[in-house]
Amino acid sequence: MPIAHADYIAGLAKGLAVLESFDTERQRLNATLAAQRAGLTRAAARRHLLTLAELGYLETDGAYFWLAPKVLRFSGSYLASARLPRVIQPTLNRLAAHTGESFSAVVLDGEQVVIIARSGPTRLLAYGLHLGARLPAHATSTGRVLLAAKTRAELQAWLKGRDLPRLTPHTVVEARAFRAAVAAAREQDWALACEEHELGVNALAVPLRDMHGRTVAALNGVVAPHRMTPETLRRELLPLLQEAARELRPLL
Repeated sequence: MPIAHADYIAGLAKGLAVLESFDTERQRLNATLAAQRAGLTRAAARRHLLTLAELGYLETDGAYFWLAPKVLRFSGSYLASARLPRVIQPTLNRLAAHTGESFSAVVLDGEQVVIIARSGPTRLLAYGLHLGARLPAHATSTGRVLLAAKTRAELQAWLKGRDLPRLTPHTVVEARAFRAAVAAAREQDWALACEEHELGVNALAVPLRDMHGRTVAALNGVVAPHRMTPETLRRELLPLLQEAARELRPLL
C-alpha cells in the first residue's frame, strides 16, 4: 500500500538498497560497485557502507565491504516467528525422508524466488538449497507456479522491461515462450523446469494454496536427471507433491 511522501524515509530505503546489493554473484563490494548496484552516487554509497559497517552489518578491509553475521538477525527472527515455514517444515521432512530427495517451500519476491523452508540433501545444487537462497523466478519451476497465480495483466506488468537472463542452454528467455510456459503451469497446476537454472538439476513444483484459494507459496522437489527423468518426475513425484499440497491447505 502506498504511503504518504512525508512518511517515506529515503535514507533508510537507500541504506537497505546498499545492503541488498550484496548477493552470491557479488559478495564483496567497494563504493563504486555498491553505487552501481544500488543506483546511488559513489559518495552516498560510501557513506551508507561505512555506516552499515559501523553498526556491525558489514565488515571491511578499508576498500571492500562484505556482509557480517549480524545480518542473520533479520532472517533468524523471520524464521523463528513466521507461521508459514513452521507449518510447512514437517511435510518437507516427511517427503525428504520418504524419497531421499530435496524439497523446498518458496515464495516470490520481485524477480526472484526465496526459499523459506527446506529439507533433504544439499549435494545437488552448486549454490545449495539453503534457507534464504534467492533464485531467478523465470528459470525455476517454483517461479512459474507462483507467476501462474497472477492475472494475465499482472504477468504482463511483471515482464514489462524485464530481461530474462540465459543461465543454461535450456533456459527459456524469449518473452512469448515464457508466457506460454506460465500459461501451461496455470492450466495444469504444476510446473517442470529441466536444467534451466543449473545443469544437472530438474525441478517440479506445485502451488500451495490457503482455504480461500490464494497461492501463498510453492512446493517443489529437486532431482538430478540421472535419478529421475521428466516422465518419472511427473509419474512418481508429482502425486506426492499434490497430496502434500492438499494436506497443507487447511493449515495455510
